[in-house]
Amino acid sequence: MLRVLTLLLLCQLAGEIAARAASLPLPGPVIGMVLMLGWLAYKGGVDADTGKVAGGLLEHLSLLFVPAGVGVVLHLDIIAAEWPAILAALFVSTLAAILAAAATMRWLAPTDGGSSK
Repeated sequence: MLRVLTLLLLCQLAGEIAARAASLPLPGPVIGMVLMLGWLAYKGGVDADTGKVAGGLLEHLSLLFVPAGVGVVLHLDIIAAEWPAILAALFVSTLAAILAAAATMRWLAPTDGGSSK
């Protein structure tokens, strides 16, 4: 468990360093996720320890939204002033996430005989 958590934090740290060093417009944790995906692809998949830690984190994922919720409540005046842009950003990002997930599933889904349906 400690090995997997260390690996997760190292990937996030590497992502933060890369984002700040190259002044990338992406958040460091997103780059860290890509690095973790590359690491898992290099290893050939998710081992049992990584799956167990990831499952535990996902079970308690709602706790990670508490600080974000507090931040939203603290800045309700900004949200009230900027709600059209926020709504547009939510709509576009949700649509982009759905399209990316669909493209990823289509790319990763097993095919029978080389044809995908």
